[in-house]
Amino acid sequence: MLDEHQLLRYDRNILLNGIGAKGQQKLLNSKVLVVGAGGLGSPIAFYLAAAGVGTLGIMDADDVDYSNLQRQIIHWTGDVNRPKVESAAEKLKKLNPGIEVIEYRERLTEKNYLDKIRGYDAVADGTDSFPTRFLINDACVRYGIAYMYGGVLGFVGQAMTVIPGSTPCLRCIFPSEPDSNAPTCREEGVLGTVPGVIGSIIATEVIKYSIGLGELLTGRILTYDGLSMQFFNVDVERTPDCPTCGGV
Repeated sequence: MLDEHQLLRYDRNILLNGIGAKGQQKLLNSKVLVVGAGGLGSPIAFYLAAAGVGTLGIMDADDVDYSNLQRQIIHWTGDVNRPKVESAAEKLKKLNPGIEVIEYRERLTEKNYLDKIRGYDAVADGTDSFPTRFLINDACVRYGIAYMYGGVLGFVGQAMTVIPGSTPCLRCIFPSEPDSNAPTCREEGVLGTVPGVIGSIIATEVIKYSIGLGELLTGRILTYDGLSMQFFNVDVERTPDCPTCGGV
């Protein structure tokens, strides 16, 4: 049961048709891992904490750099040279002291990815590395955990939700890693608001999934073009011989 303080804090959620007190309680009972505390991870984590996701795991091995501040809104100037997970956890706890924030100051690797992801209800992608995304995807499919994928570059971003066993997974669409010479934000830049848009979409997907509300972004990739201010949907299908989900 929600206490008086929670009823007041989450009032605007509770008023929404389809959420109510029961939906809010589902959020408070949920456990979500955000991999990456950068451009995408910042809005994802902020909005999930504000919404009342009860347990938030934050994973990132990097320290805050001046070049991060243009888009990574969870970090401030005074946080430069601090571990990103420490900086992020501090803001999230101040925003919502009623949730638990778990810090993982490490990278997701082939040695730890199964242990780190197991036990969460959903994983939100705030990374910029396809090898890491594939690890997330593979672990989520293995354990039946929802995976919210996102990516940004320049003025463009995209997002998709994977529900293991019923929707295409990331490897259905990208069977192999992109060419090592593929452009990156470090080389070509990224407009700071683009990860804000995509991160907000990912957070919305996590909230909807946690409550069991609405239509998820499954079976399609949503692409946002900040220059033309348009959204595009590209339908995708499961690959029968997908090395990750083909037998699920």
